[in-house]
This record gives sequence, structure tokens and C-alpha cells, in this order.
Amino acid sequence: MRGEAGSRTRVAFTGTIGSVRRLLTGFAGGFGIAALWRLLRRRPTEQPQTVDPAQELRRKLAEARGADDDRDEFDAAEGTPVDHVETARSREATSSIDERRRAVHQQAQEALGRMQEDVED
Repeated sequence: MRGEAGSRTRVAFTGTIGSVRRLLTGFAGGFGIAALWRLLRRRPTEQPQTVDPAQELRRKLAEARGADDDRDEFDAAEGTPVDHVETARSREATSSIDERRRAVHQQAQEALGRMQEDVED
């Protein structure tokens, strides 16, 4: 009897695995057929014309050279023109380190004074 029960269990288990395998095989086959259908149905696309990168760069450079100079508009949007910033930097470079230290110290003292006034109010 023991052998019979074991063989029935084995047969039932094999039947379940077999049906799951058939189901998975059917799904895989369906996906494969769908992929093949899409591949065969796809129309060949036209190849884009190859453009010489050097020629494209030359074209972009010519456009950039021909464009208007918008430096004044940019400077107006920024607030401080680039030329003024450069002259201020050149003045700072000519001043001595001690003068720069004194100026920074003075600015810090003024800022501390303003903060203390704000706290007292």
C-alpha cells in the first residue's frame, strides 16, 4: 500500500508540473510570435544623411561670428558691467596688503555695528 500512495502522489505532482510547463511554454511561444510579428512588420527607416562634423562646426562658428554682440544687454541684466569689475580688481591688485586688511576690518566693524543696532531695536 505504501508504494501505491507514493506513486499516486508522484503522478499527481507530475501532472501539475506538466500543466504549468505547458502553460509557461504557451506564454513564451506567444511572446516569441508577437516579437517576430513586430520585427517583420517594422518598416525600414531612412538613414539620416551623414554630415561632416568639421563642416558642421564651421557652420556654427560662422553663425556665432555673425551674431550681434549682446554684451551690453548681459551686463545690464547682471547689474555690474564686466569692464567695471575688471578695473576694480586691477585697483585691488595694486593696493598693498595692509590697506586691504584695513578696508576689510573697517567693513567688518561697520557690519557688526549694524547687527548690534538691529538687536537693540
